[in-house]
Amino acid sequence: MYELISRILIVSALLAASAVPASAQVPAPEQAPAVQRAAPSRLPAAGSGPVVWPTEIRFHPINESIIEPQTYLYYIQTPLSRPSEGVWTPYNESTEQLLLDDFKRLWATSFLDNLWIETIDYTLENGVPAKHVIYHMEERPRVKIVDYTGSTKVERTKIDEKMKELGISLRLDSFLDEAVVRRVQGLVKSFMAQKGYEFAEVTSIVEPLPTGPKLVKVVFDVKEGPKVKIRTINFNGNVEVSDRALGRQMKSTKAHNWLSWIGGKGTYQEAKFEEDAEKVIEYYRNKGYITARVGTPEIKTIEDSADKETRWVELNVPIDEGPRYKVGEFKFDGNKIVKTEFLEPLFKLKTGDWYSDKPIRNGLVKSREVYGAGGYFEFTGFPDLEPVEAAAGPMAGSVEPTVNVTLRMQEGEQYFVNRLTFVGNSTTRDNVIRREVRLLEGAPFNTESLKYSIKRLNQLGYFKPLEEGQGVDVAKTPGEKNQVDVTLKLEEQNRNQLTFGAGVSQFEGFFGQLSFQTSNFLGRGEALTVSLQMGSRSENYQVAFSEPFLFDRNITGGVDIYKRTLRYIDQFTQEATGGNVTMGFPLAGFSRMFMVYSFEAVKVGDLNPLFYSDELVRRNPYLADSLLIGQGGRRTISKVTPSFVHNTVDNPIFPNSGTRLTGSIDLAGAGGNTNFLKPRFEYARFQPLNRRTSLGFRTQFEWIKPYGSTTTIPITESLYLGGEYTIRGYDIRSIGPRDPQNPYLVLGGNKSMLFNAEYLINIAGPVRLVLFYDTGQVRTIGQSFAMKEDITETVDPNIPVIVDPFTTTQFVNPNALPTYQRAIGQTSAFKTSTGAEIRFFMPVLNVPFRLIFAYNPQRYGILDNSLRPAKKFTFKFAVGSTF
Repeated sequence: MYELISRILIVSALLAASAVPASAQVPAPEQAPAVQRAAPSRLPAAGSGPVVWPTEIRFHPINESIIEPQTYLYYIQTPLSRPSEGVWTPYNESTEQLLLDDFKRLWATSFLDNLWIETIDYTLENGVPAKHVIYHMEERPRVKIVDYTGSTKVERTKIDEKMKELGISLRLDSFLDEAVVRRVQGLVKSFMAQKGYEFAEVTSIVEPLPTGPKLVKVVFDVKEGPKVKIRTINFNGNVEVSDRALGRQMKSTKAHNWLSWIGGKGTYQEAKFEEDAEKVIEYYRNKGYITARVGTPEIKTIEDSADKETRWVELNVPIDEGPRYKVGEFKFDGNKIVKTEFLEPLFKLKTGDWYSDKPIRNGLVKSREVYGAGGYFEFTGFPDLEPVEAAAGPMAGSVEPTVNVTLRMQEGEQYFVNRLTFVGNSTTRDNVIRREVRLLEGAPFNTESLKYSIKRLNQLGYFKPLEEGQGVDVAKTPGEKNQVDVTLKLEEQNRNQLTFGAGVSQFEGFFGQLSFQTSNFLGRGEALTVSLQMGSRSENYQVAFSEPFLFDRNITGGVDIYKRTLRYIDQFTQEATGGNVTMGFPLAGFSRMFMVYSFEAVKVGDLNPLFYSDELVRRNPYLADSLLIGQGGRRTISKVTPSFVHNTVDNPIFPNSGTRLTGSIDLAGAGGNTNFLKPRFEYARFQPLNRRTSLGFRTQFEWIKPYGSTTTIPITESLYLGGEYTIRGYDIRSIGPRDPQNPYLVLGGNKSMLFNAEYLINIAGPVRLVLFYDTGQVRTIGQSFAMKEDITETVDPNIPVIVDPFTTTQFVNPNALPTYQRAIGQTSAFKTSTGAEIRFFMPVLNVPFRLIFAYNPQRYGILDNSLRPAKKFTFKFAVGSTF
């Protein structure tokens, strides 16, 4: 039974069993080299059956392996004879099956181009028959170099990323796989097509390297061909919808024009056309054309450019609109948990309306929220459409086709939270996170509470922003029915800011500072600030502490003690010493109520001589009181400020979405010598447009009114605009009512209105480009915001001057001013500034830095802090954000 010819080749049976390719062939017997084998140290017992000795691995064409031979021994599981130990492997049917299994395992490694197993009969010295087993292997070439030639448009990094996404592996030192090479070849061609080179040709070349056997270089050679640009787009077959309306739906496939360089539009890309075709179909379906179709476009070549690098084409897009349908029956199916009468209001579509996909999609989103709130997070739903054509007959032309809509609701099962886990919070304590999370272990898994919790955690700013599906892991609990484990994968951000050094900004001027600031003190979520700052324009000494959960309840408590000096260039110096005590409590959701008591001693000094000139004081009888002249330059202000804050903004540093609504009123009086009311309203909104861009805008209104014994508001409380936190292109406190005879003096107003708009673009990581538009105005008693302002001009540039003893800055002599200015026209009531800024976040300092370039179109009548007319263009450096 076991008598075999001198060379037994079992590979033919293996080919049939494992369907190996034809490359795994067997050499002819005459090609086999001479057999040399070592005699065993000990022989098996005389009269034994056939045994396996020896077992050998032999590589071809030279007996040298690219990888460690021990790797192959891992896949060879046929037992080896060990003569020195007296262990012999018998050769029988079982051994042949083991050899077959070895073959399959070795071939499945994809290491080999060719494989065969050979057994050679011979007889040991004591007459026992033996089988010499040889595993013949020819390894695949190994890739040492991958190169792309012929085109500079090939972006290797993007190709590597796409290969990784698709699971394609063509790494250095990997074995050559022709199928993988063909897939990469197709991938490169698709990349070229995305860039508009629809006629690009990609060929692959495998070149052997002289540095070693079986080492190759894989080259993908790209011939770009002409770039395909669209001259015209024609829609054929559309009757009810115009070409213009269809063209607006196509976001990428556009006819080439002078703006096409923005976003690469005007170039034909097959993949982009398919996306645009889906948008056209979506547009039709939203108008009731549920059977509308967009066919494959006909690409008609018009001409090639003289250099053959551009091919102009005409795109003819076939459209099949089909009939327009109205809604017939509208019903639900499969909903057992939520009743139909509750679901119906979520879908803004009823019998007799023109059918549209949009209210269906919106209704399913709201339904998913309803079911998710109850723990049915696997809920899915879809519309089942049954068109009903209009009946034939004499009245058929007046009856529109209808479609019966059945919403199939697949509710799934209710799930409960088994365990809530936080990972990555090395500093922040679990209880600080848990108090912001609205999921409870043992309660239904409320997906809306999860969204709410994510937003609250992001608002803290302690961690890098969480997103659903990223950093939030929801997994079914193994071995438990209807249970899920929720894991929040957090990444701490440094919220401790230790700053020392010097800098410059428009607000502080040149300054040096030493400060420690944290919004997560010792990981407890408490805010602590200790600051010492001295500069050419400001001094600030401050200690502040805030506890967001006072007495382990959702009550905010804080205290702030400060001493500040701020010099408004060429106007006055304000010194303030005081403190605040804050209490806050939640109202609902993201809304809180705060109550702040403040006591402040204010002093005004270093007044510009223009402020107290005799003529100016005579014209403004209350100015001396406003400037605190005759009162030692001092006032005490004791006030209570109730405020309401609703804040859903997603991130305190780089916001993308959300709303912030703030209303407050300062009630100054008891305990001080200054009485006034100062209401303030602010509304800010951020709206994401896509993954990289968002819109932001803010509107703000302030008003102040003295009462009781106070007849004039101190200049320190009067309202002004200007600076990087209000209207960016102008200096601080430069916008506001001025003395009509001395326009160099900004006296401030009693009401202000401000509007800011931003288009925010995420460039990379912590860097943003911000395009902005700011406008606003300040008015005083008796003035309206719509009032025009006079534009004046210089009549005599040689006016005598006086010198400010504090800054040595020269000022126009007020006695000469009446002959110095004259009106030459009027300007817009609101002052505007527009431009761009680069905003980048410094992790070490935990504050956004800003480089602001502004254009000031309505700048007439505004002077900078050097008492010169405001410039048309300005460049500023600042920190923080405008709103």
